[in-house]
Amino acid sequence: MSDARMDVPSVSIRYGGTGGSTRANAMGMRPMQERVWQHRGEQYLLLKSPPASGKSRALMFVALDKLHNQGVKQAIIVVPERSIGASFHDERLTDGGFWTDWVVPARWNLCDASGTDTGKVAAVEKFLASEDRVLVCTHATFRFAVDKLGIELFDDRLIAVDEFHHVSVSDDNVLGRHLTELIGRGRVHLVAMTGSYFRGDAAAVLGPADESKFRTVTYTYYEQLNGYQYLKRLDIGYFFYSGPYVDDILRVLNPAEKTIIHIPSVNARESTKDKLREVETIINSLGTWEGADAATGFQLVRTPEGGLLRVADLVDDEPARRNKVMSALKDPAQKNNRDHVDIIVALGMAKEGFDWIWCEHALTVGYRSSLTEIVQIIGRATRDAPGKTRARFTNLIAEPDASEQAVAEAVNDTLKAIAASLLMEQVLAPRFEFRPKNPTNTATEGFDYGDAGYDATKTNVGFNADKGTLQIEIAGLAEPKSEEAKRIIRDDLNELIAAVVQDTPTIEHGLFDKEMMPQEITQVQIGKIVRERHPDLPEEDHEAIRQRVIAAMAVTQEAKKMAVKEGEGGGYQIERLNTAFIDGVRRFAMDVKELDIDLIDSINPFGEAYAILGKAMTEERLREIQAIVQQKRIAITPAEAKELAMRAYEFKKERGRVPSPTAADPWERRMAEGGQAYLRYHKEGRYVG
Repeated sequence: MSDARMDVPSVSIRYGGTGGSTRANAMGMRPMQERVWQHRGEQYLLLKSPPASGKSRALMFVALDKLHNQGVKQAIIVVPERSIGASFHDERLTDGGFWTDWVVPARWNLCDASGTDTGKVAAVEKFLASEDRVLVCTHATFRFAVDKLGIELFDDRLIAVDEFHHVSVSDDNVLGRHLTELIGRGRVHLVAMTGSYFRGDAAAVLGPADESKFRTVTYTYYEQLNGYQYLKRLDIGYFFYSGPYVDDILRVLNPAEKTIIHIPSVNARESTKDKLREVETIINSLGTWEGADAATGFQLVRTPEGGLLRVADLVDDEPARRNKVMSALKDPAQKNNRDHVDIIVALGMAKEGFDWIWCEHALTVGYRSSLTEIVQIIGRATRDAPGKTRARFTNLIAEPDASEQAVAEAVNDTLKAIAASLLMEQVLAPRFEFRPKNPTNTATEGFDYGDAGYDATKTNVGFNADKGTLQIEIAGLAEPKSEEAKRIIRDDLNELIAAVVQDTPTIEHGLFDKEMMPQEITQVQIGKIVRERHPDLPEEDHEAIRQRVIAAMAVTQEAKKMAVKEGEGGGYQIERLNTAFIDGVRRFAMDVKELDIDLIDSINPFGEAYAILGKAMTEERLREIQAIVQQKRIAITPAEAKELAMRAYEFKKERGRVPSPTAADPWERRMAEGGQAYLRYHKEGRYVG
């Protein structure tokens, strides 16, 4: 076992620490809550906001106004699991200046109650017939209640769904089907809240028609973290290992940091298939075990330096021991006690809704198939707390080995881990606002364009610190025509980027296929994803959306390259995102003659991820993976041929000739091949309609 600690290649993001996101106004509302309050009159409200930003309290303010001032009879708060129901216990909002308090009678917080699903559905029915105002229950209880009672009984009530990413348009998602029916009837108010408005299975959360009815309020990770008082740095990285992970875990685990370790499922490739022995090995690697604390159930470990670590074991599923540990972790008297516990080891717990403000390191072993799960795990470490200036997320991943039988599965796991890292880089960056470059443009009020100010003859990059928004001009950028396309661009770019990085062919070829032209990713693959997600939009809107998706990804990667400096141990750091990242974007814009959409399309959005991967994996392994990916490359598929033919058509409109199969430009040759393949497939009858 190696105990030499290793720096994990990562992106290290520094924030301003302004304290703005934690300051309350005269009504006791923090900035995010005040933003939601401005839209309290909307019938359908969708809140996208990071963990710890105060979504629960934001809902309380809005629900109370709907109950007292908007004619809503009752409010039903729906949460994914019982433990999250505690977020909606009574709150003395009047202490902060609000005009009433949030009160949930004990009998109507069904998350605190024991009993069967049948009994809880009966309780929902009694509540609907009562004069009481607020009920809290789980997603499951609500589903069963709608199944039994029908949707009509919920008329004129507020349904608030926490962790809304559990919903999807899939036929087998019962909650999603019920909400679609409720929206179709039009007699309820809906508030949907989530910290990650995308799903691990890449399914859409809502259908386009239903989503267009919601007023979206977004509070970004950038706004949240930049406005913290204490936390000023967040690191994201991955570490590849070979052999049993328990032999390498101390290379990335610092016992001095408050850490949540998520070990792999026993069915995962990384598991040793003995979860209890894995926990025992981790504990023994930390020092000498001195037994369990009688009051809390925490494992006591004496370190070689003489310190005492308190380790909470949530993997042991013996009911009495686990309940004792969970009760100790939830003890409200210990919430502000940094020394209460040092390390938590979990498998399926301590993720969504788990609140430990002192957590500095979320260490996850093995890939997670759900990007939403990764976002939720990272959220455990991004709470603000006194003395906590740095937090980090590390994904410990088994290095793919070409000799393995399941090498394709191993490569896929690696790609998913990288996808999570790419998505989080995007989520943590400022919000992008792209606008077409033209001579009539002028400076936008509230934006800082740098020392030189706005110059209509150049590519301008402006930053609005209050909104956390970066404005970038791009020549040739298509404008959206419909209101729905404008909404998607304003609210849903990160959701589309999540779909891109979850698309295995796109990311594997973008990372490892050196023969693939960037335009095959930026125009063909991403264009296809945009069309599939929004099939009812016209082509001009598809193109406007596609251009902004790839612009956001390309600018983030190029700015990182410009702002980056190589750190100790081969890590990468974006120093002071709120200044250096913006400077990197400006440097990128200055380094090119003109920032236009053709240039953006020629940038591989995964290029910088490959550079970081090269720091984390041996050259031999990289070559093996590249060979595996290139073996999977097949002839142009009918779908790809259709996309390429569309690009060839645009090429002909612009240049007055069709792409040449013998052109010097490889992208022109590829369009020509695609056009020929399209004609061949069309003749074969491969296209219907």
